Amino acid sequence: MQAVVLGGSRARGSAHAASDYDIGLYFEAAVDTERLLAAAKEIADDPAATAVTPVGEWGPWIVGGAWLSVEGRKVDLLYRNADAVKAVMESCRAGVVAMDYQPGHPHGFCSAIWMGEIAYCQPLHDPNGMIARLKSIALPYPPPLRQALIQRFQWEISFGIENAELAVARGEQTHVAGCLYRSLACVAQVLYALNERYLINEKGALQEAAHLPLTIPGLAEQTSEVWRMIGAGALAPACEAVRGMDRQLKLMTT
Repeated sequence: MQAVVLGGSRARGSAHAASDYDIGLYFEAAVDTERLLAAAKEIADDPAATAVTPVGEWGPWIVGGAWLSVEGRKVDLLYRNADAVKAVMESCRAGVVAMDYQPGHPHGFCSAIWMGEIAYCQPLHDPNGMIARLKSIALPYPPPLRQALIQRFQWEISFGIENAELAVARGEQTHVAGCLYRSLACVAQVLYALNERYLINEKGALQEAAHLPLTIPGLAEQTSEVWRMIGAGALAPACEAVRGMDRQLKLMTT
């Protein structure tokens, strides 16, 4: 391993008592999974049930790793190919972003997540200074990335609302909910970009966005009301509520 880092909410200082530990394992040529498995079994609560994946088993973005329980705490090990990370980060710095389908990320996996992982992680083992060099790509936040993310996600807010409205007349609650979820996720993406903050995970993103310096007033309350209306079957008012949030956001980006 070239480097080992602490990531996730614990690295960002936003963890709660039940938060898991995200450990990033940055490699270059390969991962010695046999040695990793032996090390994992030494610390896992249930060594017999402990397993690690080959590189790539969890797809090109999550890559692979292990889910462990250590002293009753959930610990996730996540592989990252250092060369691939650097290439993606260079593209992001130039304003080129990708958005891919990824199980576990209902809005999809945005390539800028890798920028955020590096920006916010805490190195635990970095003998050659690799993480420090990568951090110099992610920080300060690149203006071309800010513009690219706003351009990539802002148009989709109204697109999702329009698709939801088409399903209202048919009473397709699930479809409406899915479309509005995507719109709200895009609201979060735009707010994070406006504030030059990296959005690493959709979980809690809107709640955190409500506390950013540039945000929509009452964002958390408005979002809760949207989901209350969807649950109550008030689909048209839910669409209009998200449209109102879109109008508020556009005032911030024009």
